[in-house]
Amino acid sequence: MTATAAATVPFLDLFEAAAGEAEAAESRYRREAAQRIRHLEQERAFAFRRLNLMRALAEAVAGAEGEEIAVASALAMLRSKLGWSADSEPRAEVLSRFTPVAQAVFHALTAAPDAKTLSVPEALAAFEAWYVGSRPTPFWVLFEHYIPETPRVDF
Repeated sequence: MTATAAATVPFLDLFEAAAGEAEAAESRYRREAAQRIRHLEQERAFAFRRLNLMRALAEAVAGAEGEEIAVASALAMLRSKLGWSADSEPRAEVLSRFTPVAQAVFHALTAAPDAKTLSVPEALAAFEAWYVGSRPTPFWVLFEHYIPETPRVDF
């Protein structure tokens, strides 16, 4: 049987179609896996940002004599973490909406529960839900500080 004759054998078409389907399935799975990995990477990064921020928030609030001082310390810490040295209306709105989180942390640390104060996880979840509902990206993206590469100069 010659090579051209083998190329026209009907059962080879079936194997070629099966190979094409297997290749397409593998490509589809690789795309889905890559997308899932990206999603899990983002969730991990956000979870650690959440942990680090809440740890810093607890430290900022821990020594406060009263709720007002605690909230001011918490908001100053948040501004510092985000690198916000200037005020703007959107930033003021974020800080205002973050205030219940600071209050919840203060009440949790002072064991002075307030009936109208949410728990820390509830307050943070409410803040995150507000943020994602009013902004194009999640709050935790604000913590992505890209440092541009600078050229190395030897003298």
